[in-house]
Amino acid sequence: MAGIGFELRKLLKKQTYGSLLQAYAFAGVISSGPWVLSIIGIMFIGLLSIGLISPKEAISQFQVTVTYLFLISLIGTGIVQLSFTRFVADRTFEKNESAILPNFNGLILVSIGTSILLALPFAALFFPEQTVLYRLLFVMGLAVMSCIWIATVFLTGMKHYKAIVWIFFWGYSATLGLAVLFRPFYGMEGLLLGFVLGHFLLLMGMFWLVYQNYHSDRFIAFDIWKPGAMYFSLMGTGFFFNLGAWVDKLMFWYYPSTGQQVIGPLNASVIYDFPIFLSYLSVIPGMAVFLVRIETDFVEYYIKFYDAVRDGATLDFIERMRNHMVYHVQRGLFDIAKIQGIAVLVTLVLGETLLTWLGISTLYLPLLYIDVVGAAMQVVLLGILNVLFYLDQRRSVLLLTIALPVTNVIFTAISLQLGAAWFGYGFALAMLVTVLIGIWILNRKLESLEYQTFMLQ
Repeated sequence: MAGIGFELRKLLKKQTYGSLLQAYAFAGVISSGPWVLSIIGIMFIGLLSIGLISPKEAISQFQVTVTYLFLISLIGTGIVQLSFTRFVADRTFEKNESAILPNFNGLILVSIGTSILLALPFAALFFPEQTVLYRLLFVMGLAVMSCIWIATVFLTGMKHYKAIVWIFFWGYSATLGLAVLFRPFYGMEGLLLGFVLGHFLLLMGMFWLVYQNYHSDRFIAFDIWKPGAMYFSLMGTGFFFNLGAWVDKLMFWYYPSTGQQVIGPLNASVIYDFPIFLSYLSVIPGMAVFLVRIETDFVEYYIKFYDAVRDGATLDFIERMRNHMVYHVQRGLFDIAKIQGIAVLVTLVLGETLLTWLGISTLYLPLLYIDVVGAAMQVVLLGILNVLFYLDQRRSVLLLTIALPVTNVIFTAISLQLGAAWFGYGFALAMLVTVLIGIWILNRKLESLEYQTFMLQ
């Protein structure tokens, strides 16, 4: 995220309220990315279609289909997202940026090919009652979403934050507009067609930005698949983190007393899905603070610390830079927790009004409250993982991301056995336990930072 962090620091140096608000607004949009923004888009499409789509279940079928496209594409591309980020960083450090674009094209080709090979037989065999258009859109949607997650890797490293925000804005405006446009003609398939076409336009905008910033005399390459080009620890981290964030949803979807079949083999959970997805909207302020704090204050002293080590500065100066770095880590995580704490309080105050406005039963309130706490813990966890990544503690990050799905499975299974009053606590407790382990690991790494920097090289 060095490129975005550099631009955010430029905005904050203006020291005006306008530049401060602008920095946090850009950080919120960029850090939230397609995931949170798509939740908003899907909700709006559903609300605008109430009473206009027949049968009524078609809206749920659309929303569930899109949710599974996110799940499959996120977990699938999680294997390569972080490792490809490191590949790009290594090529940039080597001043070999001409290798980036062809390998990006190669990875996109592999992603599209894999998505089609997996989704085409799945759609053909398991959706016998759906139209050919629906099956084709399912396959296309998976390919497009997989490419978007890979292209997002580049966005966080670029300095053109205004272009990124505009691409997101026009992409999701097109998604909403096209879904409404095709809805009267094709019903549920029209909503899905608008979603796929809108995200395809978003992807084209991302491609345009990538091609504006990277150039090469080669069009395609597969160097990333050579031995040693990508790190297995990062591949595991991306996979396990996304799996850990979704596994509780899968358990609720397919547990007999909480899940219902919606379309083909795709299940959903009426009692669990609305609160958990609403709770993710509360992470936008925390994600903005996370990006600004980590990518400005912490990174400034992180750079000064390692520059001092490389340049042979005095021990006193090195220790002062280390202390500043630790202070800004603590302050950044505290600010994230504080902002998410405010989001929790706002939900406690306005949760009933929000559910009533959305036409959702207030019986969901207790589950919404605990899910907002769990989502807040997830933002704190992202802050911890990001700092550990900067310290190149890949094994520690992998340990944390393995702990997340394991604890989520255990605690969610217990909550399912205990009954409805405990729903959501599995997700929240899994995040809390992982965050506590992460804080302990991060504290140990920071305490021994000088030793690891000098003695383990």
